[in-house]
Amino acid sequence: MMKLDGGLYPWRFRTILGLLLLLVAVIAWRIVDLQVLNQDFLKVQGDARSVRHIPIPAHRGLITDRNGEPLAVSTPVTALWANPKELGPARERWADLAAALKVDARALAGRIRDAEGREFMYLARGLTPEQGQYVLEQKVPGVYAQEEFRRFYPAGDVAAHLVGFTDIDDRGREGMELAYDEWLAGVPGRRQVLKDRRGRLIQDVQVVRNAKPGKTLALSIDLRLQYLANRELRNALIENKAKSATLVMVDVRTGEILAMANQPSYNANNRRNLKPSAMRNRALVDVFEPGSTVKPFSITAALLTGRYQPDSVVDTSPGLIHIGRYTIRDVSRGGLLDLTGILKKSSNVGIGKIALNIGVEPVYSVMQKVGLGQDTGLGFPGERIGGLPVHRRWREPEIASFAYGYGLSVTAAQLAHAYAVLANGGKSVPLSLLKLDKPRPAEQVIDPKVASTVLNMLQAVVEEPGGGGARAKVPGYHVAGKSGTAKKITGHGGYTQSAYRAFFASIAPVSDPRIAMVIMIDEPATGHYYGGLVSAPVAGRVLARALRLLNIAPDDLSEARTVASKAEKGGRG
Repeated sequence: MMKLDGGLYPWRFRTILGLLLLLVAVIAWRIVDLQVLNQDFLKVQGDARSVRHIPIPAHRGLITDRNGEPLAVSTPVTALWANPKELGPARERWADLAAALKVDARALAGRIRDAEGREFMYLARGLTPEQGQYVLEQKVPGVYAQEEFRRFYPAGDVAAHLVGFTDIDDRGREGMELAYDEWLAGVPGRRQVLKDRRGRLIQDVQVVRNAKPGKTLALSIDLRLQYLANRELRNALIENKAKSATLVMVDVRTGEILAMANQPSYNANNRRNLKPSAMRNRALVDVFEPGSTVKPFSITAALLTGRYQPDSVVDTSPGLIHIGRYTIRDVSRGGLLDLTGILKKSSNVGIGKIALNIGVEPVYSVMQKVGLGQDTGLGFPGERIGGLPVHRRWREPEIASFAYGYGLSVTAAQLAHAYAVLANGGKSVPLSLLKLDKPRPAEQVIDPKVASTVLNMLQAVVEEPGGGGARAKVPGYHVAGKSGTAKKITGHGGYTQSAYRAFFASIAPVSDPRIAMVIMIDEPATGHYYGGLVSAPVAGRVLARALRLLNIAPDDLSEARTVASKAEKGGRG
């Protein structure tokens, strides 16, 4: 009988037997190691199938005006979601779910079928906690809730263009919400929970990391002035049947923008039928030729050269001047005008002759220094810079037209800043959309005596007979200003014959300037389109209320007494 000892090759049998025994020993050791010596691994693997970390949403920071009035706040809302793998088999409950959500049952069924095979789908977002709780109380399988935040804008359409808005995921999409998204956005927290294999919550274990809310952002605007500006622009839009209107008000001393309004506007709380064109912050995004509103800076350039003095006389007769094939015209016949008279009559001929005499360089330099066509540094999304023209060789018609506001492109904010420089004694302070604890350093860009002289000329434009700004007068206050009217450019590079922009730039009070303001009304359609007729009255109404809201002392008591006396006599009659 044959002995079984591995056959002809006993060493092979012993090798295989040894390997099998070694494998059994390794497995036995691994079992002992996991079950007795080192239990952490299995615990981690078990926890991975039951312990979850879910995010704790963080609300965005508050946006306020300079006085702490809320412009954007975050409110808690509920988002409902479903696991289609759990909700799918419960077809008999789909109708109940649709009724609780107040949606079409067929549409909901289609969404659930489309999401088949996935484990997540949104059912509804932005619900109030009460609405979310009502749906959960229906106990439909696979339906869950999570907390979110929704942005609410208390001022509605009044500050919409400046504040902007967020999307459904609470991320900034327009305006300051977008520009300062990282500052406003909070840091989500984490909460540890126990869930079963179907994802259902078993136990809320602990908060791993608390949510950090976003930081507060205080804007420079005064909501009282913003309401005032918005109301007057809306009235002006209706009264003049205009296409749009814009206002920018600047604190002369600090560069802070106190009001920035546009009409038409929109309500960021309800954007269902919102048109993209309505979202444009025209004060910073639209560029235009400023027309006669830049004439004070051409006069400034003339004074700085020393070739002209305030009493220098320019012959503007007969109200037109021919430069080659081009003709420059005035509205009035003019005559012999000093520099103040040129501004009062808004003489294109007078400004053109001055510019041709001193050359384009001084005019260009002054406009550049006061910020026209230059970056404001505001960092507003979509803001345009505009620009001053660049010619290898300036022709005489280009020099003349540039000096009275054609050929360059600016924004309303740039124009308001330029007038703030004149009001601030020739000092340029950077603009700011944020409330400042202390003013930024100012740069002297214009000789203070020249700036003061031009400011007095602009006062004469408003207060003396024959000036184009008489409708901007404010009882009790000295006001300086300049109107402007500019034809709009067609798509072919020429100018329209029936579409205009009407401007008025103002400074008040003249004795101690605090406010610089620009108003632009686009395409007035009632027959009047001159800035002095259309925009100046709006400026007067806004300044009258703004100066009192800011508690700025009157500097023209004689005028105030005259108005009071007339009112008293009228009352007696």
